Amino acid sequence: MTDSTTATEPTAPGCPFHSIRTIPTDGTPLNPSPTLAAWRDEAPATPLHYADGHEGWIVTRHELARLVLEDTRFSQRPQRMPGEPKQSADTGPEVDDEALAAMEVANLLSLDSPQHTRVRKAILGRFSVRAVRGYEPDVAAIVARQLEHLKAQGSPADLTKHFAQPISAAVHCRVLGVPESHAEQFSNLFVGNSTTQQKVMFLRDVLAVKRANLGDDVLSELIRSDLTDAEVAGVTLVLFTSGRDSVAYMIATTTVALLSHPEQLNALRDDPTLIAGAIEEFMRVGAMFITLFPRTATEDINFGDVHFSKGDSVSVSPVASNRDERRFDNPDEFDITRDAYGHLGFGHGIHGCVGQQLARLEIRQAITQMLAGLPGLHLVEAEQNHPMPFAHPVATYEAGSVIVGWK
Repeated sequence: MTDSTTATEPTAPGCPFHSIRTIPTDGTPLNPSPTLAAWRDEAPATPLHYADGHEGWIVTRHELARLVLEDTRFSQRPQRMPGEPKQSADTGPEVDDEALAAMEVANLLSLDSPQHTRVRKAILGRFSVRAVRGYEPDVAAIVARQLEHLKAQGSPADLTKHFAQPISAAVHCRVLGVPESHAEQFSNLFVGNSTTQQKVMFLRDVLAVKRANLGDDVLSELIRSDLTDAEVAGVTLVLFTSGRDSVAYMIATTTVALLSHPEQLNALRDDPTLIAGAIEEFMRVGAMFITLFPRTATEDINFGDVHFSKGDSVSVSPVASNRDERRFDNPDEFDITRDAYGHLGFGHGIHGCVGQQLARLEIRQAITQMLAGLPGLHLVEAEQNHPMPFAHPVATYEAGSVIVGWK
């Protein structure tokens, strides 16, 4: 078991540990680090050493995780990440002052209520169960088109590059309302590497086009709302940068899970109606977020024997909580017939994933069409079966390349 311990003493009173730990890096999406399980066995929350050197906590048990995510005494600010910064083009030039102001007032990932409620309310209707049903024909068509593209590559091919990522990008453009003329640039900037300032310049161009051509989509809804121009720009940046990578990750990781468990694959082939419950199991065992965006205690908070002091950083781990034997029987077993509802794969509480219904639709269409359209589908190699650098300093798994073959 890998356990990155330091000699630093924990600051919280009554702590049973003698050292502060860092996020373990030896796990993979379907085989998380055993360190997380060891921490979960020891206590509901474990002292954690953050990347900037300060000391906080990681919550690994399901019950406490839900309590923290529901509690308004925790703030989204400041955002102090537990994982090391990802080195990419996105660490380039800083954004301009206008963009900084927009991010300050409308970044859903770092807002507290009432501003969080105000901004989220402006988009919530476009991601409801009813609204998502209306997207199904378009999503089905996007998946069908991309499946033909994957087939055209010949067997074997990279499912992440030629199927999962293009589906998530195309659906993002359709639902948000990115004009077709800008769709390729969207993929280049948001699937590929680019600076935040490049992304900001792109969204300004898109919003200018949308203001002159309002339609039936999320961006048009935002423009019609009572949000300020800065708020519209800020939440648009969040929508452009969030969710797409998570869906691509889940399509790829779900495929790896099924192809690595032939009995589960055969069960789903034999009974396609299992897909709805299976998606919840996919989200449980293959959660992307080792930790969610950290919360900060705004006052001293007690949950039974667990005490968080005012100012403490608290990171909830969906990966660890989703495998808590106190909540799920045989939690390390992948079983698409189990009742996996209650998992934290989409987060929980007011900061739960606003696009989770759309994500479910994309995963369902992608997996269903893939299994029906690729006879003899098998896994050749998956990069994610080996530890990889985190995709984000909040500590998330990367999809990696997933090479599949078929007859």
